[in-house]
Amino acid sequence: MTDEQQNEQPQEERPRVGSVESLKTHVLEHKVDMALWATRALTLVFCISYLIPIFGNPHSSYQKVLMSNAATSALRLHQRIPSVHLSREFIAQLLMEDSAHYLLYSLIFMYTSPVTMVLAPIFLFALLHFASYSLGLLDVIGQNNALGSRFLISLVEFQHRNILRGAAFVEIFLMPLTVVLLFLGRVSLLTPFVYYRFLTLRYSSRRNPYTRNMFHELRMTMEYTVNKPGIPVFLRNAVNRAIIFLSGLAPAVVQQ
Repeated sequence: MTDEQQNEQPQEERPRVGSVESLKTHVLEHKVDMALWATRALTLVFCISYLIPIFGNPHSSYQKVLMSNAATSALRLHQRIPSVHLSREFIAQLLMEDSAHYLLYSLIFMYTSPVTMVLAPIFLFALLHFASYSLGLLDVIGQNNALGSRFLISLVEFQHRNILRGAAFVEIFLMPLTVVLLFLGRVSLLTPFVYYRFLTLRYSSRRNPYTRNMFHELRMTMEYTVNKPGIPVFLRNAVNRAIIFLSGLAPAVVQQ
């Protein structure tokens, strides 16, 4: 065998970039990431199935959205905290993870009557992360110049901030909605209290400040609106008192 043939042989055995073999290698090396990609894809499918009930029962699709989101959160939590040990420090670390927050979110609404708005943050997060990872898969198989990849890039790079702000706004608005749903008999007595705990966890999130920022934006908007000339004094005072009360409920945030 010549030196030239010896140099060529290893190159033939390596999977080419953009080939099916490179995709197989990627899947084998990133099993959990691929499982997350699959569960997010299922979340999107079940959301569409709930909104457009052509296949199956809408209530069943609603439950499947929450279950697939719970599976995604559990897998992500396993990535972040692979070892489990029962201690106060472990529980505190667990509650600081965003994936633990959304596992709790799924459990809160798992056994309540379907509420379409509940699915909005789940759909937005699934869409954002599904698009982001799909871009990586398109790079692996060499299709990063396709029309679909340009659409995914626009979602990830140009709409990323708007998607996260929209999800945060819905999460905040769901708090008073759960109280209304309680009086309508659509949620249990514990739902508003547990959801309040979820919202405080989101407010204190270390990795995603959008809920905290949205609270600040809403406060600034309300203060600007009620302080305009022509607003009745009693209304201005009522809104300002409500702002002070709600600000007092906000948890302390540890600066990183």
